[in-house]
This record gives sequence, structure tokens and C-alpha cells, in this order.
Amino acid sequence: MKKFRMLDEGFKCEICHQQVDPLEYTARDHCPYCLYSKHVDINPGDRQNSCRGILKPIGFEKFKDTYKIIYKCEKCKTMIKNIMAKDDNMDKIIELSKKSY
Repeated sequence: MKKFRMLDEGFKCEICHQQVDPLEYTARDHCPYCLYSKHVDINPGDRQNSCRGILKPIGFEKFKDTYKIIYKCEKCKTMIKNIMAKDDNMDKIIELSKKSY
């Protein structure tokens, strides 16, 4: 099992430039407006990955009683999955459901 470090912090999205507030129930790991993320973690919340590439949302999959967003790093091409947040833009989630990777 991966190590999880609870690090719930706000940030300014590098893609849509929205100010993103902390999630307050788990660690924030992507922008709820455009769904993009940044490749900063090796283990969730550790901020130890030197890649720092942009994680592009390319799909999603069912996970327990929610969904995981599937990302592909535009720099190193690594695939990553993050759990959908309650405040994610549902229009963007629907767009992802129409795409395949």
C-alpha cells in the first residue's frame, strides 16, 4: 500500500489560472475547475517527484462508490489515477466520459 501524507493546500492552477482552495476532507490533488494536476508526488502528498510535468485528465474509471480520474503526464508520460473530488466540475467529468485514451 502506498504511503499517504495528508497535505491539503490551496494553489493557483497553472492551466486555467483559477485559485483553488483546500478540499478540507482529504488532500487536494487536482484543479476542480479544469481537472488538471501537476506531477509532484511519488507517494500521495509527499511532493518529492522531480518531474513537475502537467498531468492531463484523459479518462476516468469506477472506484468503489466514486470514480478515479486517469491522468497522463505530458512530460514523462506516466499514468496516474486520483480520486474525484466532491467539488469537481461535472461538465468536465462528462467530457472525460466521452473520451478514450
